[in-house]
Amino acid sequence: MEKKSGILYLVPTPIGNMEDMTYRAVRTLAEVDYIAAEDTRHSGILLSHFDIHTPMISYHEHNKAEKGTQLLTMLQEGKSIAVISDAGMPAISDPGADIARRALELGIQVVPLPGANAGLTALIASGQDTTGFCFIGFLPKKGRHRLEVLTRVGAYEETLIFYEAPHRIREVLSDMKRVLGNRPVAIARELTKRFEEFTYTNLASVVADEESLTLKGEFVIIIGGVKTRLDEDNAEGYTNINDLSYEEEVGELMAKGIAKKEAIREVAKRRGVSRREVYNAVERANQTNSEVRSQAEEEQE
Repeated sequence: MEKKSGILYLVPTPIGNMEDMTYRAVRTLAEVDYIAAEDTRHSGILLSHFDIHTPMISYHEHNKAEKGTQLLTMLQEGKSIAVISDAGMPAISDPGADIARRALELGIQVVPLPGANAGLTALIASGQDTTGFCFIGFLPKKGRHRLEVLTRVGAYEETLIFYEAPHRIREVLSDMKRVLGNRPVAIARELTKRFEEFTYTNLASVVADEESLTLKGEFVIIIGGVKTRLDEDNAEGYTNINDLSYEEEVGELMAKGIAKKEAIREVAKRRGVSRREVYNAVERANQTNSEVRSQAEEEQE
């Protein structure tokens, strides 16, 4: 008789406050055969707090291929395994996503538990639209790649959710202002911990005021979608990007350092039209401006 495979549990852990651990999560971690932990020393503190003695196996981004195969073999042999991250929901910006995918491909049952998540915790207290949102997570470390991602998501109408580390937060916010324009933003720091802090402002203000943020702890950045973009001259007012002409919108993107070709492609994507239509509008505007300048120069002569 073929032996039945074990179950892979995805178990959220507190993002700061131990009281956010659920009864079900504690029971599951105590009952499984093994716990796959991102950092066994860090997770050891959690297990000790709840008097859990289940053996741990190190499973993280740098060993997920090798250890993942080992864990899958154990599951196929009938062992039950719980995957946890250092904090929050496993498989969100986390190697847990890799083993969950591989387990499903092998027909192994994957059971997710609900629990703490930094992105959603910050979102519901952000004051931003929660009917539609897009989780981006950590942006690329290299500036050029980061600008490419921001340019792509800048057209989204949904609220944007980002994670960021304290040593990059200033640089990232500056890039966000450069690419996304001025938008309302809520910045959450040290969620659920003793020094939890929310900053409600806009990108222009937070970039201009270097003293507005305490550069300690982990950050969640919640930014309004494209239709919430603020008027640069009036941070209290809102402007709809679709009120701009094609050439004006292309000009705005180019003023932020984006190449003309890429700006035309982005505007076409935002408006749901062909690149040729945007290109022709820009060229017509350039020709008209050139004719006006020429006429002015002739009149001056």
